[in-house]
Amino acid sequence: MTDTTDVASPQRNRLILPFLAPVYSSLHDLAFTLLRVVAGGTLITHGAGKIVDPFGTVGMVESLGFFPGMFWSPLLAATEFFGGIMIVLGLFTRAAAFAAMVVLLVTVWFHWATLGEGYQGAEKSIIWAAIFAFLAVRGGGAHSVDARLAKTF
Repeated sequence: MTDTTDVASPQRNRLILPFLAPVYSSLHDLAFTLLRVVAGGTLITHGAGKIVDPFGTVGMVESLGFFPGMFWSPLLAATEFFGGIMIVLGLFTRAAAFAAMVVLLVTVWFHWATLGEGYQGAEKSIIWAAIFAFLAVRGGGAHSVDARLAKTF
């Protein structure tokens, strides 16, 4: 049988520095919230230019094989901008983070395969896709609108 220790309340006898247990426990929810807010805020910033000109990326999305670009370009803009807002607020976090993860996985493919940049070109997109995958699985956390709703995804 494996020992499953909750990260929010680590057992003192398992820690190299047991006196840090209260610090880890008290900052657990705050650290999760910080990750969610920074990730969502970064997505908002990245999508801000696209939301101003939602058809500005038609050529780019069509070059990736997404036709018609007139449909996919505004969807990309909305996913990044409004999805980022939802992630910051922690509102429907799982759905917004899943959509963001899909966008980032497309950018991984774009940099790695289409542009031929390999891992070096796709590295940031891989990290961001992993962050949004984590949020899609975990949800908004304790300090989110999702936590206040009676039901969530």
